[in-house]
Amino acid sequence: MTSTVPPAVPHTDAQPPITMFGPDFPYAYDDFLAHPAGLGQIPATEHGTEVAIVGGGLSGIVTAYELMKMGLKPVVYEADQIGGRLRTVGFEGCSSHGGADELNCELGAMRFPPSSTALQHYIDLVGLATTPFPNPLAEATPSTVVDLKGESHYAETLDDLPAVYRQVAEAWNACLEEGADFSDMNQAMRERDVPRIREIWAKLVEKLDNQTFYGFLCDSTAFTSFRHREIFGQVGFGTGGWDTDFPNSILEILRVVYTEADDHHRGIVGGSQQLPLRLWEREPQKIVHWAPGTSLSTLHDGAPRPAVTRLHRTAGNRITVTDASGDIRSFKAVVFTAQSWMLLSKIACDDELFPIDHWTAIERTHYMESSKLFVPVDRPFWLDKDEDTGRDVMSMTLTDRMTRGTYLLDNGPDKPAVICLSYTWCDDSLKWLPLDANERMEVMLKSLGEIYPKVDIRKHIIGNPVTVSWENEPYFMGAFKANLPGHYRYQRRLFTHFMQDRLPEDKRGIFLAGDDISWTAGWAEGAIQTALNAVWGVMHQLGGATDPTNPGPGDVYDEIAPVELPED
Repeated sequence: MTSTVPPAVPHTDAQPPITMFGPDFPYAYDDFLAHPAGLGQIPATEHGTEVAIVGGGLSGIVTAYELMKMGLKPVVYEADQIGGRLRTVGFEGCSSHGGADELNCELGAMRFPPSSTALQHYIDLVGLATTPFPNPLAEATPSTVVDLKGESHYAETLDDLPAVYRQVAEAWNACLEEGADFSDMNQAMRERDVPRIREIWAKLVEKLDNQTFYGFLCDSTAFTSFRHREIFGQVGFGTGGWDTDFPNSILEILRVVYTEADDHHRGIVGGSQQLPLRLWEREPQKIVHWAPGTSLSTLHDGAPRPAVTRLHRTAGNRITVTDASGDIRSFKAVVFTAQSWMLLSKIACDDELFPIDHWTAIERTHYMESSKLFVPVDRPFWLDKDEDTGRDVMSMTLTDRMTRGTYLLDNGPDKPAVICLSYTWCDDSLKWLPLDANERMEVMLKSLGEIYPKVDIRKHIIGNPVTVSWENEPYFMGAFKANLPGHYRYQRRLFTHFMQDRLPEDKRGIFLAGDDISWTAGWAEGAIQTALNAVWGVMHQLGGATDPTNPGPGDVYDEIAPVELPED
């Protein structure tokens, strides 16, 4: 169990596993990927046709890889580096310590739930290994300290915390049952009971689209205590405090808890950026049109095209792309996988690219800020025992102090290790924005020194701190999308954009993909699901089709389409 506040229905081996199957669009992307018939094929007359992929993050690379396998020629444009928010970086200044040159930190995605089964397909495909991630009170976490209002509690399991934390856990479970039919949805998703999932979710979408996370808690008879709501916000469930999510739509939170997206996390050994980088270099065994040994890398002479600076429509309903080098190319199809706000700021766009309702949805996209700061240390000193108490001298830490969440990441006894001194969101992240890495480190060390007065963290630091504020990254402007109340209709427009037969003919040809137009923004699974939607869309536009034994997301769309709320 990784939750400070556990899921309402614990998983047992006797039940089918929970996957990110719905609730909005209950399509089995994992089965689609695993099927021996493949994802589909295009007419031979289209083999070698260039398709532009804007953005070289996970969604863009998966899209490009699968289109290449069909015989198309993806042209990937990337403004920064392959990987997007799968960004793994090393440390400067610590190479003199044995093994320290192998240290790295995850500035973006660093933990993935087993329910991300489409993601796992690609992790397995490229031969990467995963390891349990040390979330609060996870089995892989030696100990956790919860520090609120100047009072610290040491725990190895939830039962070690004061009774009020169990009361909060019980309140959250009761709240989910009372307001969100949690057990029924949990069982329906385990069994992949599509009619039942759609029935439950349709009622909840209509009922809760206008409700915040905090309002949902307040409306529950289980959460009448402000003190309980406060503790829940500061300590939360899964990965830590969720008070920064309180203004967001409760539908966003329900998607997370229904799919166990915030539980049982694992990290990718060696860093998450390896996944898109290995897909970039991978030479698929089953490939159409291209010679054996072809990879995305070989098709691009080793490097993607530079940043896209302009997108506009030209005659023949083609999409014309201009990049930072001044190169201009026209395409029958373009897949845009970068964060949507790029279409409003960094890229000069023709208004005719999308229907006006889709532009509105793009403009109303709400992004979460997020910041992290890491330091390399000489060894996992936190496992030393306090002489007086016999406890670990330092623990995975949740606090209401400036650091909020501190994660301890070791590589084995006496080997150099990494501390994520702070991981924050939204307003907590904005507090750090004006400070550079060293200034941030000083504030964080002061906060942690108040929690652990006997521990001199500074004496163990062997290199320079590394930090990120995603809201300040020029090609991102935020960590990921998080819908506000009333945004469901906008979300639906963006997710369903791949079904272009429903669009006017002069608005087709450019496809949206990426986690921020998925129903599970911030999760790599959403990036992959929308990539596979776009792959189906491009294939369909070019006259291709799936095998009848393996229908794609567009083939079964009418049967499982997301709930459509009235516009009037």
